[in-house]
Amino acid sequence: MSVILDVETLAAWRTVLRVQARVIARAEEALVAAELPPLAWYDVLLTLSEAEAGALRMYEVADAIVMSRSGLTRLIDRLEEAGLTERRNCPSDRRGNFVAITEPGRAMLRRIWPVYEAVIRAEFGERIDDPRAVARLLSPAT
Repeated sequence: MSVILDVETLAAWRTVLRVQARVIARAEEALVAAELPPLAWYDVLLTLSEAEAGALRMYEVADAIVMSRSGLTRLIDRLEEAGLTERRNCPSDRRGNFVAITEPGRAMLRRIWPVYEAVIRAEFGERIDDPRAVARLLSPAT
C-alpha cells in the first residue's frame, strides 16, 4: 500500500535537503578560501576528539560520519599522511586497528571550527528563531 506525501511535507523535506547542501557547499568554499582541509576532515577529527581516549575503531568512525568504510580508509590515509591521525593496534584483536587523533589533529580542528561556525551561523543559525525546536523536530524519534 502506497501513501502519497502531502505537498507541504514534501516541500519541507526538500527545504531541509537544500539547506543542508547549501551549508556544506558554503563551508567547503570558506575552507578552501582559508586554505584549510575539507569538511570531511573536520568530521573525522571531531568524531575522534569526542571519543574516549581520542580513538575509535574504523567502523565506528565510518558509522558516526556516515561514510563507506572504503571511503573512510582513503580519508584516514590522507589524515595520517598529514600527521593529524594515527593508527594504533587493537590489543584485543590483532587484525583490528584504532584510529586516533594526534595533537596536530586537535590543533587543525581548532583552526577549522571558526570558519565552519561562521558559515553555520550565517546560513542556518541566523535564519531560525528557536534552534531547540528545530533540533527536537529533526531528532530521531525515541
